[in-house]
Amino acid sequence: MPRYDTISFLTDYGHADEFVGVVHSVIRQLAPEVAVIDISHQVPAHDIRAGGLTLARAAQYLAPGVVLAVVDPGVGTHRRAIAVEVGGGASVLVGPDNGLLAPAVAMVGGATRAVELTNLDYQLPAPGPTFAGRDIFGPAAAHLCNGVDLLDLGPELDINGLMPGMIPITRVEDGALAAEVLWTDSFGNLQLNVDPAEIDEFGPRVELRFGGRTRTGVRHDTYGDVATGEIGLVVDSYGLVSIAVDRTSAADELGIATGDEVILAPLGDDGIRAGVITPVTLKEKP
Repeated sequence: MPRYDTISFLTDYGHADEFVGVVHSVIRQLAPEVAVIDISHQVPAHDIRAGGLTLARAAQYLAPGVVLAVVDPGVGTHRRAIAVEVGGGASVLVGPDNGLLAPAVAMVGGATRAVELTNLDYQLPAPGPTFAGRDIFGPAAAHLCNGVDLLDLGPELDINGLMPGMIPITRVEDGALAAEVLWTDSFGNLQLNVDPAEIDEFGPRVELRFGGRTRTGVRHDTYGDVATGEIGLVVDSYGLVSIAVDRTSAADELGIATGDEVILAPLGDDGIRAGVITPVTLKEKP
């Protein structure tokens, strides 16, 4: 029986080329009893942050085993190939040391051990250095499933020296919350890096400022509660605040994209921003 029976697989390879299928076949030959689950292969090309966030969203729902993640614009350079053990051996994450694995490692409680993948006995001969998924990462994942000890794959690393992930955090400015769009899902909903508790004191209606415009967002429990013509603020399936509109893409409707800044601010009971005085000038009747 294999030590691990599942490999969860994420890349930016897409499906136009043979890359995903080749890695599947390499794993199949080395560890035929292991199931490979495709998390996603549509991470935007070279987008380490997007890949890390995708992996972090999925991490707590993945079957125990090996996670194979490859978003690797530095392939073939001096960046390290690594395997990171979490949960005292419950799972191992395999991929480049470029920050891709860090958010998921943090999500599941941090690393317990890590190694650099340098032992050629557990790699394929490489005709060129640019397909590490086939030649280094895929074989490492398969050999770990077969019971090869982590330390046999290469020298142990200081877990505190691994490349950190770059995930933005909110900041408070003049009573408002500066946030960022972490992810635009396939429905066009815009996930913010905002815990719902951060805007509880703002009440049910929240001012949204983005791209030089100001709109009002209304907090709802579900996407279906968002009325036509309204901008909804809904807690999504990962526990973060997302911007949504009724049965269409909020990203297209509002012209907001992943990485854009959105400012959230409180509104007064009358719908006017709290603390803002609007001057009125009266003129004599002609």
